[in-house]
Amino acid sequence: MAFVNHATKTLAIKVVYYGPGLSGKTTNLRYIYSRLDENSRGELVCLETDTERTLFFDLLPVKAGLIKDYKVHFQLLTVPGQVFYEASRRSVLKGADGIIFVADSQAPLLDANLESFDEMRRYLYDYGIDLNLTPIVFQYNKRDLSNLIPVETFNNLINPRKLPHVEAIAINGVGVLDSLKLMAKMVVPIIKEKVFGEPRKEAEVQLVEEKKGKKEPRPKEAKEKEAPVPEFVPLRVTKIKLKSSKDVEEELEKLAQEFASLKND
Repeated sequence: MAFVNHATKTLAIKVVYYGPGLSGKTTNLRYIYSRLDENSRGELVCLETDTERTLFFDLLPVKAGLIKDYKVHFQLLTVPGQVFYEASRRSVLKGADGIIFVADSQAPLLDANLESFDEMRRYLYDYGIDLNLTPIVFQYNKRDLSNLIPVETFNNLINPRKLPHVEAIAINGVGVLDSLKLMAKMVVPIIKEKVFGEPRKEAEVQLVEEKKGKKEPRPKEAKEKEAPVPEFVPLRVTKIKLKSSKDVEEELEKLAQEFASLKND
């Protein structure tokens, strides 16, 4: 559920990028970060725990205009896809308003995609969240590679409800902002209904203030002519050291409340 601060008239919507390891979740956030005007985005926040490997959660607060006269921030989070970070993935999903499932389109990784999606479904169930009532956008990433899983196969196996899906090449920015904009259109009407009691209708959301320059390439254009790899801007990263996955969960909730408490500029 979105965090709302009626005193400052601010609202924080949590969107989680979920999927198997190395499917392109962090690449999505890096591209979004590089494409947004610095006045429309915050820093990346990385939460680290003492494990065999360093664990990162990328949390990027994106300003997204207004809902009524409430200022909206989208909190974009990625989860670690590796198997040994299971508890942490569960923590990140708690309180998610929407999910962008980033699937790896390489045919040998079909089982990894299915296992990741089933795991996500189980975690949501544990939190009492109905997957069928959760806004989800499917991003089928790495469509520039060979030996791909057909989009029809993806839709039949993980998207039988025919929810919005995007063919993406995240490393080149293809489909990245489209996925986020589709999520905004899905989740904002639900938030309006829950918070303000408004009947649902398709949202017209000014999601982000993009930098001026070339438009995001389309998938077909990228296949016909290789799209240039975007030049990522230097990341301003805030690192927070934590001891356990429970601490991660508490810190995420704290950050969400802080973003919801931000005063209007």
